[in-house]
Amino acid sequence: MGGAEVDSSSTPESRWSLEGTTALVTGGTKGIGHAIVEELARFGAAVHTCSRNEAELNECKHEWGKKGFRVTVSVCDVTSPSERQKLITTVSSLFDGKLNILINNVGTNKMKPTTEYKAEDFSLMMSTNFESAYHLSQLSHPLLKASSAGSIVFLSSVCSVISVNVGSIYSAAKGAMNQLTKNLACEWAKDNIRTNCVAPWFTTTPLAEPFLTDENMFKAIISRTPMGRVGEPKEVSSLVAFLSLQQNVVFPATMSVHNTQI
Repeated sequence: MGGAEVDSSSTPESRWSLEGTTALVTGGTKGIGHAIVEELARFGAAVHTCSRNEAELNECKHEWGKKGFRVTVSVCDVTSPSERQKLITTVSSLFDGKLNILINNVGTNKMKPTTEYKAEDFSLMMSTNFESAYHLSQLSHPLLKASSAGSIVFLSSVCSVISVNVGSIYSAAKGAMNQLTKNLACEWAKDNIRTNCVAPWFTTTPLAEPFLTDENMFKAIISRTPMGRVGEPKEVSSLVAFLSLQQNVVFPATMSVHNTQI
């Protein structure tokens, strides 16, 4: 058949680029967040990330520097409204009032039967998993709009759309994140801000470790996984980087929940 010949030797790095773009990734020292920082930086983005642990931030920054990545860091507890505001002020200063990419990645969980959750459990998980993402999106809006090519990616979970035994509060927070994605995708499209949501299945991260190291739970997870394995952070970060592209890719202004169940 006729048609243009495809150069199969080209690599993603030669076909895609985030050179000249700026990104904020919350919780970038571990797991999926760490993989996302490296993926975006590898594609040429200037990345800022945050964590509560200053020692871990400095260690990661040192390693990223050796790899030639442009990554800056700052300490931030995203459950604190004042620290969220300080984080965005820092990002605005670093990136001259503009931001291309916001990755709302931070998350935590406490798995209990619903009847055993306390008010403080609810407050912690909702403030960490949902409120922080909501507020950071609000605070970032002027910077994303100023870039004329903004992209928000929320890190949700499969438990947001199906029943998974990881706790009702965590699942509810991730479900709320899905709905927020839908609203922002439509509301902020006029500002050239795209909004997407990635919903991974179990992935080898510190947060998932209690599930993956429990033999009975691991067997239950694998029994629901067609390929018989859990995911790797790199697999998720690759999708997030694709969704962060600003050029040569056209997305509709409606929500796209990407279920990365392996």
